[in-house]
Amino acid sequence: MRFDDDAGLDTSEVQDRRGGRVPGGARLGGGLAALIAIVLGLLFGVGPDRLGLSSDGDGQGATGSSLAEVQRSCRTGRDANAREDCRTVAVVNSVQDYWTREFARRGGTYTRAPTVFFDGRVNTACGTASSAVGPFYCPGDRKVYLDLGFFDDLRTKFGAAGGPFAGAYVIAHEYGHHVQNLTGDLSRAKGGGTGAGGDAVRTELQADCYAGVWTRHATTTPSASTGKPLLTSLTDADVRDGLDAAAAVGDDRIQSRYRGRVTPETWTHGSAAQRQRWFYQGFTSGDMAQCDTFR
Repeated sequence: MRFDDDAGLDTSEVQDRRGGRVPGGARLGGGLAALIAIVLGLLFGVGPDRLGLSSDGDGQGATGSSLAEVQRSCRTGRDANAREDCRTVAVVNSVQDYWTREFARRGGTYTRAPTVFFDGRVNTACGTASSAVGPFYCPGDRKVYLDLGFFDDLRTKFGAAGGPFAGAYVIAHEYGHHVQNLTGDLSRAKGGGTGAGGDAVRTELQADCYAGVWTRHATTTPSASTGKPLLTSLTDADVRDGLDAAAAVGDDRIQSRYRGRVTPETWTHGSAAQRQRWFYQGFTSGDMAQCDTFR
């Protein structure tokens, strides 16, 4: 996975709140309730509102120094090839460049959404969340929230092979939820129902499929800054890392690891095989119309 060294990065699509102080925090209590919330959050894609976290307002918790650091350090694709936070900026740019063009091609309008870097805790329109929740999309403020430490967790806690594209898959999945929010499909998850065929699982699998669609087009989508693709190289090994990450956060894998048994009736994100299948469906088809997991 490599970016065009000369391409400019748009840091306005990232809000850096690392190092910020957030009052209150997630009121998880202790014991079993906290454990359940953390394990659910670590599946990623679950907003704090769906975990029952506290709502302590929409405080930003931003620090001028951290934001200035990203703006100063993440200027070009060369920086993205050297630094993890800059690579994340580049992925966000690439994903949104693709969806902007795809929505326009279909006669619609894509509204770009920022990614918020945080550590510790963060306030959102969906409530206050801790880093234990993992990456998530909040439809209330149309933002993706990400603690960069989760990319290490993928490898150390979930057994994923890792690699730069594993992180790219996570980001593209979260922006898949933003696409669902814009198309109205995200509201289908509110119908309830867990399990392998429930609406929650179907919503998550569609986001996986959308991540695969972007992957298919990532190296041909022109950058807004140069008119050339921002992501210039994506290998078969990168795609395998994405598939491996999708499997690592399958409900069955996580339940087996943390509970010692698998209960499909409680699934909220899908099995390892389901997640891989739908990511690969998006990748091989390159067509969001082939991502109708509700059909």
